[in-house]
Amino acid sequence: MSEEWKNQIKDQINTLEQLEEIINVTDSEREAIETLNTRWGTTPYFASLMDKDDPDCPIRKQVVPSLHEKNNKYGMTDYLVWKENRDTDEVRPDSIARQYKDRVAFTVLQKCGIYCRHCFRKELVVDDDLKLDFDVDEGIEWIRQHPEVRDVLITGGDPLLLSDEQIGYLIESLRDIPHVEMIRIGSRLPVVLPHRITDDLKKILGGYHDVPIWLNTQCNHPKEITDKTRRAVYDLVTSGVNVGNQAVLLKGINDDAQVMRELHQKLLSARIRPYYIFYCEPAPGIDHFRTPVEKGAELIRDGLRGHTTGLAQPMYVIATNIGKIPLMPDYYTMDKDEEKYVLRNHRGELTELPNIPE
Repeated sequence: MSEEWKNQIKDQINTLEQLEEIINVTDSEREAIETLNTRWGTTPYFASLMDKDDPDCPIRKQVVPSLHEKNNKYGMTDYLVWKENRDTDEVRPDSIARQYKDRVAFTVLQKCGIYCRHCFRKELVVDDDLKLDFDVDEGIEWIRQHPEVRDVLITGGDPLLLSDEQIGYLIESLRDIPHVEMIRIGSRLPVVLPHRITDDLKKILGGYHDVPIWLNTQCNHPKEITDKTRRAVYDLVTSGVNVGNQAVLLKGINDDAQVMRELHQKLLSARIRPYYIFYCEPAPGIDHFRTPVEKGAELIRDGLRGHTTGLAQPMYVIATNIGKIPLMPDYYTMDKDEEKYVLRNHRGELTELPNIPE
């Protein structure tokens, strides 16, 4: 198992010839692969989850390039520079992105286990339009010099593609900084490469520490949750690493109340705590994945809130240059006067709550 994850990366499915051995590639998919100047690919494991004959397969649409990526009515030019506040007076290394005073995103590499077609870092990771220098030691030193930073998100690319030694160095260096109280890791590998959760990695990430590790993965469709992912998450949780999910709302993949409910129920059955549903960000070339903004709130209302356990209630947000902003309207307060509120549940039943004055 310790070497299997490396073989999965070495044998990554990223050529048309490899893809044709797994699925019946459509003419449109073939043209996109041959004409778009873009990085694409995923692990053999995740590619094996694609439906061979269905181009609308939710796994397939996240993996295979599309000619729709040439359309860019809503995507922002230089989106990542805007989103990560890179054009500011504050002097920061390329590895540090900042929207908040007390927490930062620490980008440590560009490689991924899957080059998601909806990636908000598309300019950097997928299309290679943005050139940045991810000097890890420079980032660690910057964090050390900023005592207001108490929470560090290690991200990429996918940081779990680093070697065990590099990950160990990162974790130990951050834990050695007195003002760092929490370390988070953003990684899709528990979903696209669960083989990466080895005994050695568990020793590096796990155990009892004053500076805990929280790992947030990205799972967008129930088809992505397999026995291998369940086992990988179990191994993380039992070693002391908390695991959450940050789904992205994607048109044609999970913009359906039943799919959204099944996804979040399966996440919980795999010991993954639903955390966020992100509205698809205005990165360039991903217009075809975007829904109306209201769609995510409607899915929570019609598929989750009251329809399943409260543990399966993620927060619906949009990530911006000024932080994450909730997008949930109040669907449940039907009326209010000086004496009472009138509330409605998911079945349309009404009840009242006293209006308590200040």
